[in-house]
This record gives sequence, C-alpha cells and structure tokens, in this order.
Amino acid sequence: QVQLVESGGGLVQPGGSLRLSCAASGSIARVNVMGWYRQAPGKQRELVATITSGGSTSYADSVKDRFTISKDNAKNTVYLLMNMLKPEDAAVYICKARISSFDSLNRIRENDYWGQGTQVTVSS
Repeated sequence: QVQLVESGGGLVQPGGSLRLSCAASGSIARVNVMGWYRQAPGKQRELVATITSGGSTSYADSVKDRFTISKDNAKNTVYLLMNMLKPEDAAVYICKARISSFDSLNRIRENDYWGQGTQVTVSS
C-alpha cells in the first residue's frame, strides 16, 4: 500500500515562513498529482495548491504569490513553502496524492491517498 507522511507544521508569527513536506512511500508505480489542502476549525476543507507529474502547478487565489509548491521526484516528496503567513492561513494542512501503485497481483491501480495532516498556527 501507499502512505503519505507530512512534516513541517508549527507555530509562526504573522509575516513568517514555514515549509511543509509530504513524502509518499510504498508500492508506487507513478505519482500523478500531489497537492495540499487545509481545513480550519468550523470551515470546509479547501484546496491550497497542486503539482502534476509534469510540474504544472496551480494555487488558490488566497495563497498566490505567497506559497510555492514543488516536488522531488526521486524522493516522491512534495513541498509547500509558505511565505508572508497570515492568521487566516492557520489550519491543519493535509497532503493528498493521486498515485498509481502495484496491488498484491502486481496490477497497477490508481487511487487517491491522504496524509494525517500537520497543524499550522499563525499567531503573535
């Protein structure tokens, strides 16, 4: 199976920066899309940024020009560099990946996988 493990969350002051990481492991044939969502208390989960296998990126309007998504193909890892953080960026950030992986019969199956989430707190 496939697992996603996130790291890099924490407490930062407004205007500060954080870098999140999400590493995929398991019987991976191909990582197709990786992205970050976030969910604040009492709010719906929202898409923050995505990156495709070809390197195309997309961002929510609220984070454009402040956040940068990137990936390391060799490590099956996606990063989210968050600059100029605002209190409204505070949320649990959750990694999602669409991955083609090998099943027990060595067939390739595409599924969506989610990480456990990492807390980002923006406060002075």
